[in-house]
Amino acid sequence: MAEEIYTGLDIGSHAIRVAVGKSVPAVGGKEQVHIIGAVEVPSMGVNKGTITGIEDAVSSVSKALEQAERLTGLPLSASWVGITGSHILSQESRGVVGVARSDGEIREEDVERAIEAARTVATPTNYEILHVIPKSFIVDGQRGIKDPVGMNGIRLEVDALIIQGLSSQIRNLTKCVYRTGLDIEDLVYSILATAEAVVTGRQKELGVCVLNIGASTTSLAVFEEGDVLHTAVLPVGGVHVTSDIAIGLRTSLDVAEQVKLRTATCRPDDVTKKEEMDLLEFGGMQSEIVGRRFVADITEARVQEIFELVDRELQKVDRSGMLPAGVVLTGGGAKLAGILEVAKDALRLPVSLGTPIGVSSVIERAHDPAMSTAIGLVLWGQNIRGAGDGGKFGSVLAKFKGVDKFAEGIKKIFKSLKP
Repeated sequence: MAEEIYTGLDIGSHAIRVAVGKSVPAVGGKEQVHIIGAVEVPSMGVNKGTITGIEDAVSSVSKALEQAERLTGLPLSASWVGITGSHILSQESRGVVGVARSDGEIREEDVERAIEAARTVATPTNYEILHVIPKSFIVDGQRGIKDPVGMNGIRLEVDALIIQGLSSQIRNLTKCVYRTGLDIEDLVYSILATAEAVVTGRQKELGVCVLNIGASTTSLAVFEEGDVLHTAVLPVGGVHVTSDIAIGLRTSLDVAEQVKLRTATCRPDDVTKKEEMDLLEFGGMQSEIVGRRFVADITEARVQEIFELVDRELQKVDRSGMLPAGVVLTGGGAKLAGILEVAKDALRLPVSLGTPIGVSSVIERAHDPAMSTAIGLVLWGQNIRGAGDGGKFGSVLAKFKGVDKFAEGIKKIFKSLKP
């Protein structure tokens, strides 16, 4: 039997990332994902998570796929693709159905009908439903039920979180992917895939916020009791830190980016006022001495703003400073020096760096926080196909199996855009 291969495609504003994995035997007879390919190429034609130039985006994605195929020695025919951006909306919905069997026993079919009823929520104009995530069920008024199958009742209700995306953005993304010759297994809300790669079921039960700081957006998802409590995409990220440094130092974005990557820190107190650097060493056109403390002040100000926006999102669900498992910080922006300490102080929560867990690999890049979403998409694919432990404790994926299908409208979009 041919090996099952899973591919994750993360189309970001700064980089296109592709992860390729396969299932291998693990301890206890279970299966684990082994990452056999992880590549990153510069991104063009993408801004704030959305396609802004089809031709440039197609070229960037094609380069990433070609590198992944060369690295793995395998042809890549289909992929799970991440979707993000400020156009993504989430809202609560409730579906209500009567139990079909005369003896009142609830079957899988009843659960699916209840979830389908929740899907009928009023969708904003030009939006499509991406995911319907069941949070908890109610049987004849009894709340807090996680799995009603096998129970008896007359009335079954489900509280669900509906994730929606702008139709035009979905069309542009799918068109871009299909133009590369790659088929789409599924579109997945990126932050949910990221969470699968960097947090455990136990953390989701206790209460945790997954925070992915990208180039031009910062995405977050709050979990509690294994459920998705809240999600958001904020229009600020690492590129804004670079821009602030460029303005402050009166230099180019390229020089500012090098300064950020090589010397910047979010904690001015870690730098003495006497420490200086020459911009010529970072690609500047001429020698210019600047203080590292000044750069740290600029960096801290923008990072503080990001965490203030994150805290506002936590306040919306009354979880500001109140998540026992704290915050897991991931994405390329999480590698900024001192950012974990700043986040801990600003959010009043324990903060840790999120790197892909539960996977094996000899590829160094596979352990990079920036690869979390691409690898999360691989894990998503493995779980949805049923090759892995899809029912693992606290996993959102267990709730998607058999019930989270694309809206028919999106399926039609896929087919119409296929070359």
